[in-house]
Amino acid sequence: MKLKLRFKTVLALTTIAFSGYAQQKNAKLDSIPASPFAFPNTFETDTTAVPLVDESLAFYNYNFVHKKRLDSIRNVIPMDYNEYVQKYIDVYSGRKNMMGKMLGLSSYYFPIFEKALKAYDIPDELKYLPIIESAMNPHAVSRVGATGLWQFMFTTAKGYGLNMDNFVDERKDPVQASYAAAAYFRDAYERFGDWLLAIAAYNCGAGNVNRAIEKANSRDFWAIRPYLPQETRNYVPAFIAAVYVMNYAERHEIMAQKSPLAQQTDTVQVNRFVSLTALSEALDLETDALFVLNPSYKKKIVNGTEESPKRIIMPSAKVSNFAKVYEVLNNMPVDVDTRVYLASNDDKRLRGKSRSGSSRSSSSGATTYHRVKSGQNLSTIAAQYRVEVQDLKVWNNLKGSTLVPGQRLIVSAKAAAPKKVPARSKTYISYKTKRSNEGSGKI
Repeated sequence: MKLKLRFKTVLALTTIAFSGYAQQKNAKLDSIPASPFAFPNTFETDTTAVPLVDESLAFYNYNFVHKKRLDSIRNVIPMDYNEYVQKYIDVYSGRKNMMGKMLGLSSYYFPIFEKALKAYDIPDELKYLPIIESAMNPHAVSRVGATGLWQFMFTTAKGYGLNMDNFVDERKDPVQASYAAAAYFRDAYERFGDWLLAIAAYNCGAGNVNRAIEKANSRDFWAIRPYLPQETRNYVPAFIAAVYVMNYAERHEIMAQKSPLAQQTDTVQVNRFVSLTALSEALDLETDALFVLNPSYKKKIVNGTEESPKRIIMPSAKVSNFAKVYEVLNNMPVDVDTRVYLASNDDKRLRGKSRSGSSRSSSSGATTYHRVKSGQNLSTIAAQYRVEVQDLKVWNNLKGSTLVPGQRLIVSAKAAAPKKVPARSKTYISYKTKRSNEGSGKI
């Protein structure tokens, strides 16, 4: 079905840059985030959904049925069964309310994840990762700043083409963040040649995985596991357990709960500023019903321009609402300052970490520089400033790891100057109806 509104077709392709690997979250919390069905705009606490388990307990409940089931669902990624996996099967199979919500949300999100993973030839099983990353909550924010369904750190997100400014945080965009995550996994697998190691690197960074490989003298995840950060030791077993429980939910009396996300959606590409609140009124919807489909827009304002059209996902419009929708998309002015400012790094690990005597800061204190000394490398400098090696590479546009004594490096992030928004001429909006349970449209 197409709504004819005198439009020109605009298909915005998400540009993905491939220049980063590590994203360190270092989050440890034995609780589950607030209900993903509430979708608050921000979280005050870490929302990492990987609970801690007592590893001192003996393995007394080896379950051959669970092992057989894991073997049956194994595709590309190894679904190993051991005491660590069993403990997380016990955890997730016991959280029937949470996993029921995950099943409900999966009907909307999984088609989006699957499409992005397929585009990069990434195993389908990775679509389960946002369950343990964020409980499939696009507004999830960890205590160190990892954000969105896929819990991207700021620098890694920038390295993979995601934009963060005063209007939008694309880490919260289900479509664009999924493509960025797929690109990351492609790069991580090319680096390690093993999917469990790639998953571990996604959690703690490639540097930690490499160090664990050296210490264990092995490239097997279970052999290097004791040398990884504690959260990462639990992260891979939790992932395998989540895959198991999602596939055998009914065997554990877990039933899918109704998703709050509309299953029949239309995709709109806009090249002007549009108010989601006004669009909700035109569609006879509660504002939150539209905002949960478009979680990346911070101010409930879609900042589309001719140079950078923006996507709006909305429930399929009734014929009786077409005229009002057309008016909002094409003619209704938005009373907002349209200037766009790039966001600064929200990695909380960087705050107050610079060291006197070894750095030079700008008058605002926003950017810190380091002069490379003889014998120093990226790893030692990253450790000194408590940042990731990949952060240094992205900030300094480094293609390799070679440093020269006397070279000046940026060792913290700085907010960029405001981007000028081009003047908008009066144009019509692309409005192409797509009946699908993906809710994603084309990107």
